Amino acid sequence: MREWLLSDSPASRRQARLGRLYAGWLTFRENTLAMVGLGILVALLLCAALAPWIAPHDPYAQDLAMRLKPLGTPGHLLGTDSLGRDILSRLIFGSRITLYIVTLVALIAPVAGLLVGTVAGYAGGAWDAVLMRITDIFLAFPRLVLALAFVAALGAGIENAVLAISLTAWPPYARLARAETLTIRNSDFISAIRLQGAGPVQIITQHIWPLCLSSLIVRVTLDMAGIILAAAGLGFLGLGAQPPSPEWGAMISEGRRFILDHWWVATVPGLAIFTVSLAFNLLGDGLRDVLDPKTGGSQ
Repeated sequence: MREWLLSDSPASRRQARLGRLYAGWLTFRENTLAMVGLGILVALLLCAALAPWIAPHDPYAQDLAMRLKPLGTPGHLLGTDSLGRDILSRLIFGSRITLYIVTLVALIAPVAGLLVGTVAGYAGGAWDAVLMRITDIFLAFPRLVLALAFVAALGAGIENAVLAISLTAWPPYARLARAETLTIRNSDFISAIRLQGAGPVQIITQHIWPLCLSSLIVRVTLDMAGIILAAAGLGFLGLGAQPPSPEWGAMISEGRRFILDHWWVATVPGLAIFTVSLAFNLLGDGLRDVLDPKTGGSQ
């Protein structure tokens, strides 16, 4: 199978595509830090999927007799919060909220940015000027400040937080897609496709978008840390997931009152955010080595 996948003369497009994927995996596997990041994210996915079975306690159950217990307390490995809720259980269930936010933003923002960027880059002229000036307006504001403004207008809540983060996250993808499109649109193969009668929509969706995906995937992975921090920031300010939801930012917000005497209440969810953000950055670096042709990766 290995020889078939790595053949220098593939017999079909399917074999060539699978061969490129396998070669990319071999390159990715050699990056130890990228594999560490992948392992952390796989563990996060398993925790989210198996949360009802692996969480030792109900994340919403209160026990005031066990409030603010330290790390290592029997039955509460990571201690308890001010209402006696098990921090480990809340972290495990909070991973579902983190993945929910990350997934929705990753489905909305890159798609919007890809659409705006490719249309601006391929159409040029007035379309390019108008769309890029709109993009510049969004880029002129700090992401978290702009997200706060959108959430204030839309109202607090996790869905509104996702929408606000998506509205602030798409401009970099539009810039990236436009740059890729400007490089591609005057290529010989695009001219040949145009001579065959293909229209702008077909050219953009079937020929330009696939060539932009590798760079976009790398950028999305590297941006996940910022998205997690933005979601945690909104939760910390009370504008994201609402209590008693075990969202990590909201857990930090609750624990900040006890940071001097009971430091673990805020520190443990903070370490969870740090670990997941670092994992996405490590994974993004590994994917960049594989997917970015400028660094010797494969398309």
